[in-house]
Amino acid sequence: MSEKFLDKVIVDSPGRINIIGEHTDYNLGYVLPAAIDKRIRFTLERNDTDSRCEIRSKGYEKALFVDLKHIAPSTTQWENYILGVLYEIGKRTNKLKGFQCSIESDLPVGSGVSSSAALECGLAFGLNKLFDLGLSKHEIVVLSRDAEHNFVGTKCGIMDQFASVMSKKDHVIFLDCKSMEYTHVPFNINPYKLVLLNSNVSHNLAGSEYNTRRKECEEGVAILHTKYPSVASLRDATLEMIETCKTDMSPEVLDRFTFVVEENDRVLAAVEALGKDDLKTLGNLMYQTHEGLHYLYEVSCPELDFLVDYTKNLKEVLGARLMGGGFGGCTINLIHEDAAEVFIKEVSIAYEKKFKLKLTSFEGHSSAGTTLL
Repeated sequence: MSEKFLDKVIVDSPGRINIIGEHTDYNLGYVLPAAIDKRIRFTLERNDTDSRCEIRSKGYEKALFVDLKHIAPSTTQWENYILGVLYEIGKRTNKLKGFQCSIESDLPVGSGVSSSAALECGLAFGLNKLFDLGLSKHEIVVLSRDAEHNFVGTKCGIMDQFASVMSKKDHVIFLDCKSMEYTHVPFNINPYKLVLLNSNVSHNLAGSEYNTRRKECEEGVAILHTKYPSVASLRDATLEMIETCKTDMSPEVLDRFTFVVEENDRVLAAVEALGKDDLKTLGNLMYQTHEGLHYLYEVSCPELDFLVDYTKNLKEVLGARLMGGGFGGCTINLIHEDAAEVFIKEVSIAYEKKFKLKLTSFEGHSSAGTTLL
């Protein structure tokens, strides 16, 4: 049966981890993400109407009803991810019709594993299959990113959506966010594993300083551009260029610039380290990233700093850092598999004693991207 006559599809769309390369994607730099084996499942069915849509998410009692002919932003945050995708699809094709959708997730919301990108990409991917819309994977990535910009208000880069759609099991993606060229890099870290510690400190990127950081970077690029016309983004900048213009920049902008340029170099070094199975260097780079995020980019918080600092005297942990936009969410830890269980137990006790918060944890196994079941 041709795909265009499908009446029902089931899609799994994963969250993502990012080994290294934080806040570099919207500066058109390098990143090193991977999809993980925690995901959102979509069950999508045609309903034989031209424009009436019903979306139900487990955990939310209220259903979202949408008329494809009249799509507008909602005051309920999670609905805007859905509405934004439908709006962006409508800008690209008139083949979308009415449907029913049920959503079930095992992704921890607000933990920095980009449940938002999984929601956007999974819906777009499923509708593309259900209605034979003819969208490429690249178009699904871009329209999902645009939905977050235009309906949610978070001026994110392309990394989260790209990782959710394009990932390959047992690999990480070395992505150039300027050219969109990418390579699947084998991710062989045995006998180590990635453990994510969820601080359970919630963050809202649209309402936080995330967009402020992006604005600071754009202001700084404008300063650099006056002296170096070839500089269109921080991807084009060097520390030497920044040095010549630092008197024209605020201390905050100078710090943001320094972090991003150094972080791009760390991504390149991490890819080289993985190619040599040099996990010790990879771990050191992760620690360096956290220091930069804390002191230069200023997106950490006491809870995340505590979790990273806790690991520094443990020989079983090679590296740790905050992951995601910051201000809460998870730390990602590169730890020997034999020590993981005891480590999680001990750090959980220490964390609750310090902050009166429960710590949750899960392992990050690299997996395939968004998939039709």
